[in-house]
Amino acid sequence: MDRVRLVVMGVSGCGKSSLGAALAAALGVPLIEGDDHHPAGNVEKMSHGIALTDADRAGWLATLGRALADAPQGAVLTCSALKRLYRDQLRAAAPGLRFVFMAIERAESERRVAARAGAGEHMFPASLVANQFATLESPVGEVGVLEVDATAPLGSAVSQVEAWLAAG
Repeated sequence: MDRVRLVVMGVSGCGKSSLGAALAAALGVPLIEGDDHHPAGNVEKMSHGIALTDADRAGWLATLGRALADAPQGAVLTCSALKRLYRDQLRAAAPGLRFVFMAIERAESERRVAARAGAGEHMFPASLVANQFATLESPVGEVGVLEVDATAPLGSAVSQVEAWLAAG
C-alpha cells in the first residue's frame, strides 16, 4: 500500500483516539493525536466548557496540516474536523488525504465523554458535546470519506478501514 495519510474524525467521544492508534499500528505509520497540538488557550477554553470558534481552530488546523505534510511515510491523524472548511484546509495541506468519519448518536457521545471527564481522563466536558453536534457538517458523500459505526468493535472498524484503503 502506498503512503497513507488518513484523518480519523468525528465528535468528542466517538473513539477517534482508539481507532487512530489501532490504525496507525496496523498500517505501520505514526499517529498524530490532534488534541496534543491544541494551543494552551484552546485547552483552557475547552476545560472551562467554552466551545472553540473557527478562529480558535484555524491555527490548530494549520499545525495539523503541517504535521501531515511533514510525514513522508504517511500518518494517521485524530481530529474532529467537524466542518467541511476544516477538512478542506487539511486536504490542501496534504493532497490525497482520506477521512474516516466515526458516526455516533449524541446520547452515546455524551455518555462516553461524561465517563472519561469524570475519571479525569480528558479536558473536554460533556457540556460541549451538544455544540459539537450543532457544528458537525457530515462528510458523508465527500470524496475520500468512509463512514464507520463508532459503536462497532475496534477490530471490526480497523478491518473495515483496511479493506477500504486496499480497494483504493
